[in-house]
Amino acid sequence: MAAYEYFFILIVTLAGPLALSTSRKLALYKRPVRLLAAIGLPLPFFILWDMIAAHRGYWNFNPEYITGIMVCNLPVEEVLFFIVIPFAALFTWESVKYFLRQSP
Repeated sequence: MAAYEYFFILIVTLAGPLALSTSRKLALYKRPVRLLAAIGLPLPFFILWDMIAAHRGYWNFNPEYITGIMVCNLPVEEVLFFIVIPFAALFTWESVKYFLRQSP
């Protein structure tokens, strides 16, 4: 399992928000611009930052914990991180807003 540990953590992080994001109460699917902005705006910046930092040796990725699939000289898990985490964060934000509106 170690070889897919990073990937597994991303799946676990995504599972709940993805399953619940189509709830009519939250209706995230009705706000695709927010989702695209949450993911699309920081994605190029952080991918570039990671590529430069990894190339310069500031950090690296332990091959024991990644699949070995590379995108832009980064592990696919690292690229997916910048998609999964903003999605989960937006889901959390919208959930909190919804429940605050519902509280007495």
